[in-house]
Amino acid sequence: MTRKIKITSDTTCDLDEAVCKQRGIELIPLHIVYGDESFDDLKTIFPADIVKRYTEKKELPKTAAVSVWEYTELFKKYVEQGYEVIHINLGSSISSTHQNAVAAASEVGGVYVVDSQNLSVGTGLLVLKAADMVEKTTLSAKEIAEEIKKLVPNVRMSFVLDDLEFLRAGGRCSTLAMLGANLLSIKPCIEVDSSNGSAMTVGRKYRGKLDKVVAQYTREKLSQYSSFDPKRAYIVSRDVPEDVVNNMCEIVESLGVFKEICTGTASCTITSHCGPGTIGIAFLVR
Repeated sequence: MTRKIKITSDTTCDLDEAVCKQRGIELIPLHIVYGDESFDDLKTIFPADIVKRYTEKKELPKTAAVSVWEYTELFKKYVEQGYEVIHINLGSSISSTHQNAVAAASEVGGVYVVDSQNLSVGTGLLVLKAADMVEKTTLSAKEIAEEIKKLVPNVRMSFVLDDLEFLRAGGRCSTLAMLGANLLSIKPCIEVDSSNGSAMTVGRKYRGKLDKVVAQYTREKLSQYSSFDPKRAYIVSRDVPEDVVNNMCEIVESLGVFKEICTGTASCTITSHCGPGTIGIAFLVR
């Protein structure tokens, strides 16, 4: 009997729609909430809407997890078609999506949930890795999920922010810190620590224009490690000039390590926290 395995994740993994369609990956949206209004990430609201609303009204949304019921409906749809499901979530310390997915999986059965302990394309790399294993190995869904869990601490994900306005508006930094950073043209690096429950910390603070900072940041991130998983690196951005993204790709390519360098754009969830002018890179180390 041919095995049937479905890979699912949530929209915070920031994988492009075309990539998901090609690989047979289904994403379930988180909720973007303005007061009494609730929207579905990348379905009924898009990052440009968030930036526009903040620009015009100085309003930022809250984000809400996928419910147990929503996960149950998603998983049942595939299990009833004879699939086993591997679901890879946004880090559990960031959102209750993981706990809700686990609760739904225990009710439905045949579903294996992985806590990515990461966000954005840090999660997305694990989703693609699972899809690779479905296509190129004979491992069962349970075995693939266990292999993905082993890779969680090996993901390296970080961002550089051009502006701290959205962090300030969301209460994640003070007005004084934002004004000081803008005055001195400081661009902070936000690090995701997947070995510590997806804790996010401020790393190095770069100074200068975004194009110069991104080049320096990229070279420094890559120079910190001697052994990479060569399959792919993933660059994600939101409202960053195309030439800056292209230059980042060229720097990564010049390392001569990665077979594939993917690019994508940040979803509503990342946009609502970090704002426009955000760019980051994710890769797996050995």
